[in-house]
Amino acid sequence: MTAKLVIGNWKMNTRLDSARALAEALLKDATTNREGVGVAAPAVYLAALAEQLKGGKIALSSQDVSRFDADGAFTGETSAAMLADVGCRYALVGHSERRQYFGEDNAALLAKMRHAIAAGVAPVLCVGETLEQREAGSYKEVVAEQLSVLSEVEGDYVIAYEPVWAIGTGKVASLEQIAEIHAFIKNWCLQNAAASDKIRVLYGGSVKAENAEAILATKNVDGALVGGASLDAGSFRVICQAAGKLI
Repeated sequence: MTAKLVIGNWKMNTRLDSARALAEALLKDATTNREGVGVAAPAVYLAALAEQLKGGKIALSSQDVSRFDADGAFTGETSAAMLADVGCRYALVGHSERRQYFGEDNAALLAKMRHAIAAGVAPVLCVGETLEQREAGSYKEVVAEQLSVLSEVEGDYVIAYEPVWAIGTGKVASLEQIAEIHAFIKNWCLQNAAASDKIRVLYGGSVKAENAEAILATKNVDGALVGGASLDAGSFRVICQAAGKLI
């Protein structure tokens, strides 16, 4: 079996010293310093962390990637080639916060995914519904529409299912809900995106030390995208330990 993948999304947190201290704590522990563990750091710290993580096994991820491919007059953007240049193995694409605050649509996300794959950086496509969409019963249609970009890309990628109503709220989808939507995502990809049966679907949304083992043991859950808990080395270690038990 492919190892379960755990990526810590630090979001817009840390400063250089605290980012380095957190990375150092993860490097010193064999539970976190292993294949199948990654950290998505703020863009301004990626180069420094890439240097620090050299020689270790922790994968570096960006939290976003530009929809523009070639170098040029795109002030403030970071291209996929630049991310590859500093050692990023993954790039988050379409996180609900990017969709909500920056209005990212499928056209932009498709461009981002294509450029990341072309640069050798595996995109992690984030999908998930709001509470209103869940309660209305339209969550599968919402997720399918978000997944539709995958019918137009080829290459290696990861999917992260994060119900918007469970991100940073302390609420967590039930194990039955998680199993159902993960099975739906995998079946959709097999039918519509020419994906292999080895496609990895991570769960995100208030994953923490206390619930990680149960979530990671759920059928069709291939890992976790961890938010707040990834900022604490001890909590992140417990989550990675749970993932390691289930390889």
